[in-house]
Amino acid sequence: MARPEKNRKIGSPPLMRGYKPYGIPLCKIETIRITFEEYESVRLVNYEMMMQEKAAELMNISRPTLTRIYNKAIKTIARAFVEGKAIEIEGGNYEFDEDWYRCNRCHKLIQGMENHKKCEDCPVYSEQELMKLNRPGK
Repeated sequence: MARPEKNRKIGSPPLMRGYKPYGIPLCKIETIRITFEEYESVRLVNYEMMMQEKAAELMNISRPTLTRIYNKAIKTIARAFVEGKAIEIEGGNYEFDEDWYRCNRCHKLIQGMENHKKCEDCPVYSEQELMKLNRPGK
C-alpha cells in the first residue's frame, strides 16, 4: 500500500490562472493543466534561480520528488508551447501558509479576507464572487 502524499508548501498562488497562445481564440484550442506545485517548482528553480535542494526544502518535499514535479511541469509547458495549447494552473496536492482568494470577476489575488477591498473592475461586490484557492479542509 502506497503511503499518502504530503502536501507541498506553496509560497503564494500564481498571479494568473494560466496562459494561452497569442492569436488563437481560447475556444479553438485544447487546454492542458499544470498543478500549483508544478508551477511552484518552476518558479523556484527557474525564476528564483534556487538550487533544487533549497527549493525542495521550501516546498517541504525531498529533492527527488521536486525533480519529478519539476520535470513533469517542464514537459507539459514545452508540449503546450510546441503544440499551441493553453495552460491552466490549478489543483494538485498543496497547501498555503495563508488563506488566498481570487475574484471570479477581475481575477485579482487576495491574501486573506481582511485584505480584500472592492476594486474598480468589480461592478458588483459580494463575497460569493471570491474563490478560495486553499485546498478544501485546510
